[in-house]
Amino acid sequence: MPPSSPTITIAPRDLGLMLLVVLVWGMNFAAIRIGVAGVPPLLLGALRFSLAAFPAVFLFKAPQVPLRWYVLYGMTISVGQFAFLFSAIHVGMPSGLASLVLQSQAFFTLVFAAFWLKERWQLNQVAGLALAGAGLVLIGSAHGVSMPLGGFALTIAAAVMWAGGNIVTRNLGRFGPMDQQAFVVWASLVPPVPFFLLSYWMEGPQAMCDALAQFQWQSLAALVYLSWAATLFGYGVWTRMLSRYPANRVAPLSLLVPLVGLTTGWLLFGETLQVVHFAGGALLMVGLLLNLFGARWLARKPALAAG
Repeated sequence: MPPSSPTITIAPRDLGLMLLVVLVWGMNFAAIRIGVAGVPPLLLGALRFSLAAFPAVFLFKAPQVPLRWYVLYGMTISVGQFAFLFSAIHVGMPSGLASLVLQSQAFFTLVFAAFWLKERWQLNQVAGLALAGAGLVLIGSAHGVSMPLGGFALTIAAAVMWAGGNIVTRNLGRFGPMDQQAFVVWASLVPPVPFFLLSYWMEGPQAMCDALAQFQWQSLAALVYLSWAATLFGYGVWTRMLSRYPANRVAPLSLLVPLVGLTTGWLLFGETLQVVHFAGGALLMVGLLLNLFGARWLARKPALAAG
């Protein structure tokens, strides 16, 4: 069995930053839906990371991290995750359901962390993720929108790639303190070329030229949000948190993203929330709280009993 990971308390300021990232990422799915409506998904990915890298790359000094870690991060959490996710929404995966299914990355992260990082699962984490998973299933089962099989499979693939990127990010801690914002900016240099090549191959040069020639302000707004808010801010903070805390403490926070995604879908696209959505959300919240604070509560219980 892998050795147990020490219990580490997340600082309130760091928890607040992670919750802000949850809000940004929850609204990210609406931005993707708007973006792929006017731009082919792989081209959108290329433009997203080009804008994330330039001109910011001239404002940050590259952290002293071996090149292979930049490549691994860029190809998993950037190219892999968003090539699959953008394509999933493009082929008809509803944005609300995508925000739910993508959170299976938390489960893949725990598995990968146990295998590669030797982080042992604690009882409260297993119980918390079980409750959160049940909440996600409950919400997804009553969404009321058909979920295409291809879109579902692509979203699961995106979740696997995100989980792989979480493990890469966790390994960055071995290189000591660094400017994580700078790392995300410089790692954004990796995705554009693979994305442009994939777009040229799979979407075709004509579709690329047509999309650029007919580029509208809605697409620009979505692109700016995806590049600066979701990528530079979101992944800058997320990378810093994963390099500071165990992956199995940080990754489950993303389970709150579907609540934001569903709410955004309701406000922007008229998606109706039902009672079952709130019930599922309650399970998700309880599971998340158990995952984050269950070890502390269990430690206090014997002390109270002894008192």
